[in-house]
Amino acid sequence: MIKSMTGFASVTRDDARASVGVTVRALNHRHLDVQLRLPQSLAALEADARALIARRVTRGRVELGVAVQLRDLPGVEVDLNEEFARALEAALDRARARGLIAGALTPGDLLRLPQAITIRERQTESDAVVIAEVAARARQAVEDALADLDSMRSTEGGYLRADLDRRRTLVADIVERIAIAADEGRAALEQRLRERVAQLRAELEADETSVAQEIVRTAGRSDISEEIARFRGHVLHWIALADGQEPCGRKLDFLLQEMNREVNTMGSKADGLRVSELIIAAKAELEKMREQVQNVE
Repeated sequence: MIKSMTGFASVTRDDARASVGVTVRALNHRHLDVQLRLPQSLAALEADARALIARRVTRGRVELGVAVQLRDLPGVEVDLNEEFARALEAALDRARARGLIAGALTPGDLLRLPQAITIRERQTESDAVVIAEVAARARQAVEDALADLDSMRSTEGGYLRADLDRRRTLVADIVERIAIAADEGRAALEQRLRERVAQLRAELEADETSVAQEIVRTAGRSDISEEIARFRGHVLHWIALADGQEPCGRKLDFLLQEMNREVNTMGSKADGLRVSELIIAAKAELEKMREQVQNVE
């Protein structure tokens, strides 16, 4: 299956208790890299979120963020560090007596000192119930966002496949033309060798059978039938992977390396006027396919 590694989805779910927003973005990456941004109240959701992502994504960087806005804000508790406040007041009194400062200590002064006042949410049983309900809704919103992301990646994957199929067909056609050009080049080489041997026959005393065998061996070094057969096999393997249900980006990347290796060998072995031009064209298309496959999961 060809599916894009990139995509974006955003989901918002509202009810009487809270508004939950989920955004998820997928980018290219060699492996699965998950980055989460969750509010502290939903820290327990992290393991579930990672499992949900891993169920739908096998490769790529996934950035998922969850934002929660409660309709009824929880109560707060304010604690005053009385010992610190008394010590501070005494120090200020000494400073005023020496004429270093003027004025009295105000509530605003205490609020600017984290050691003086601590403000925290007051948790009650009803608050715990609300958080549990919000967490369940957030989990569902994450699932919905990932489903939307998967749909977008599948749609983009369809475009990728169309382009890759077109280029695969083109490069396969080029290789078939290379096979024809190589056969023609090998036949021409054999003919040139026979003509040259005929010119030298008067000067050489050689066994006709040995000469014929040597001509065949020399021309045989330019035979690329094995490389052509392997390339055709790679093309069939490519089609099977693209039609399958499993993510295939890494395997397609490996197949392209093998295809490129076969084409390089063809270029080094084959003889013929048109072979070099066709080899260059095939390698150019394979490089374009390699760049495109980097976007496939």
